[in-house]
Amino acid sequence: MSIEATGRVVKTARGVDLVLVRSLALPIEEAWSYLTVSDRTAEWFGAWDGDGRTGGSVRIRMAFEEDGPPVRAKIIACEAPHHLELHTTTNDDGWELELFLEEDGEDDSLLRFVHHLDSGDAVGDIGPGWEYYLDLLIAATEGTEQPSFDQYYPSMSEAFLSQLG
Repeated sequence: MSIEATGRVVKTARGVDLVLVRSLALPIEEAWSYLTVSDRTAEWFGAWDGDGRTGGSVRIRMAFEEDGPPVRAKIIACEAPHHLELHTTTNDDGWELELFLEEDGEDDSLLRFVHHLDSGDAVGDIGPGWEYYLDLLIAATEGTEQPSFDQYYPSMSEAFLSQLG
């Protein structure tokens, strides 16, 4: 069974932004910990070590891509509990990622994830991957069963590519 894509591809002056939104059934401070505390990020994305402050750098051991090398990331902004920006250097051209958190009522938070891309060439591969990881975040925060990557890729690819118009 496949899962429906929720992400949007937004054209920008630079290229495209891949934007995904998730509602977290957590107060904002606790939601922030799932984005910035290594033991919590390990539950859905990967554990990290290094200097997680603005200007620092970290090495992330991806939990579900065990054969790959650690991802290195420079912390551009870490403004608790609302904004995290990082630039990875492991990929050939690097990735620029931003995560925005806002309160959504008293006990919930809204996460907006943005992956800035120079072009939409790889959005059919990248989009399903981020849908998967953000759904792993939901599973971690709610204590539910983790989804399988096969539910996302390749079935979701066309939903992202078709947004390039």
